[in-house]
Amino acid sequence: MSTHDDGTELEFFEEPATLEAPGRPRRRIRPPRGGGPRRPAPPPPGAVALARLAGLVALAIAVVIGLVFWVGSCQGQSRHDEYASYMNDVRPIAQSSAASLRDYQRQVTNPKLTLADLESKLGLWSRQQQEDYDAALRLVPPAPLQAAHQQVLATLQLRAIGLANLANILTQAGSKSTDQVANELTKQAQLLSASDLVWAELFKLPATDTLKRLGVIGVSAPPSQIVTNPELITPHSFGEVYGGLRSTTGTGNGNGNVSGLHGSVLQSTEAVSGGQSKTLTVSTPTNVREAADLAFKVTFQNAGDFPERGVPVTLTVSLFAKKVYTKTETVPSIDTKETTTVTFSNLQLPPSTFSSQATVDVVVGKVPGEVKLDNNKASYPVFFSLSSNG
Repeated sequence: MSTHDDGTELEFFEEPATLEAPGRPRRRIRPPRGGGPRRPAPPPPGAVALARLAGLVALAIAVVIGLVFWVGSCQGQSRHDEYASYMNDVRPIAQSSAASLRDYQRQVTNPKLTLADLESKLGLWSRQQQEDYDAALRLVPPAPLQAAHQQVLATLQLRAIGLANLANILTQAGSKSTDQVANELTKQAQLLSASDLVWAELFKLPATDTLKRLGVIGVSAPPSQIVTNPELITPHSFGEVYGGLRSTTGTGNGNGNVSGLHGSVLQSTEAVSGGQSKTLTVSTPTNVREAADLAFKVTFQNAGDFPERGVPVTLTVSLFAKKVYTKTETVPSIDTKETTTVTFSNLQLPPSTFSSQATVDVVVGKVPGEVKLDNNKASYPVFFSLSSNG
């Protein structure tokens, strides 16, 4: 048996490692959790970004809408303030301008007024209208009211011209008749009526429509009416005023040089109670029932040839020569030969007057130029008794 001692070792060829075919990695199967629902898979990263972008867009839109409403609200408030400020500036002008004829009405019932006084006051009222015009001219109305504001100026111009013309007519009356002067005054006074129409129809109405159209709430165009009593500017009324003033000349105190016949005549005095009327007499005591509605009615006539103004009528109740009630009422004006009645009510007589004879004295006050005074007063004996109704 031979042996190889060459030291050579036998070498074996190793087989290469077997390569498995490439494939998808195996998913690791996790055992299900006990009992609970399966957890939803998270959204992909792109969906989250898209949702965030949509939220930002929605927020931006909300901010823009809020800004739009805020700006609109600010604009609405600014518009309201602009119109309110303008109307607040117009209002005192409207009131001042409308007051002139009310002042005229008060003045013509003043028995101390003279023709020169009235001429002067008409001129003064005309200048006041001009001052109101200047004040209105300085105002800056909102653009949509520019046209209406021009009618404010037109109104004030008409009034200034009308009052100035009335003063001029009185100044230039001269020897004209009362009727002629009264007709001229009435014609010029139509400018005052026209001014009321201009204000109402060409300023107030369009301004009100503009405020409604623009949605301006809580702001109104003020009224301004100078002729509140149309009777004041009729030929009859002007004739009464001018005729009365014309009969008095000179001193200006209401008791100056007076021409013609002037005076009043007391015609009757009645006691009215419980719907029944009794005429008092100067010779026989009259039984008068005291009640809450007891009133005395005094009737007198202007027996003169001229209208009279500011005629006082006084009623006095006396008990044993002591006055327990006295009151004076004033008749603003009374035309020639006109009859008027003055009522005295709410007497509130003291209990001491009941079941005792009292005296009711009535006096129609003296007017300038009146000479005969015995027919404008009377004293009436009366018995006051409580009403059967308590």
